[in-house]
Amino acid sequence: MLSVRVDAPYPPWRDPREATRLLRYALHRQGFTHTYQSNGSGMSVLSVLTDLTVWCKNGFFIWNEDGVESSHPADDPAGAARLISQHYRRPTPDDDLAEEEADHQVRAFADTDSERD
Repeated sequence: MLSVRVDAPYPPWRDPREATRLLRYALHRQGFTHTYQSNGSGMSVLSVLTDLTVWCKNGFFIWNEDGVESSHPADDPAGAARLISQHYRRPTPDDDLAEEEADHQVRAFADTDSERD
């Protein structure tokens, strides 16, 4: 199996199946682990969430964000995954714990800083 780095520069893919496969792997690394890919007729489709389907055709990934069509070059699946993740990633319980810890650290810093005055 061919290994692919997330930040690797990709040559243009002529096969939408391969580009979509790489997008699927990049999305898995972003936490989108339940995806379904289907291929045929010169295009490929990736079902990511109930409200997110990504098409790969004519050298582009295409998806809908809030009623607006978005696209990204198919030769950059990692970049497309970052864009999708920024818009569709939902907070996890781990995110809440990390945010609480960060808030606690900020408060502790502020308390020690005010004691110095």
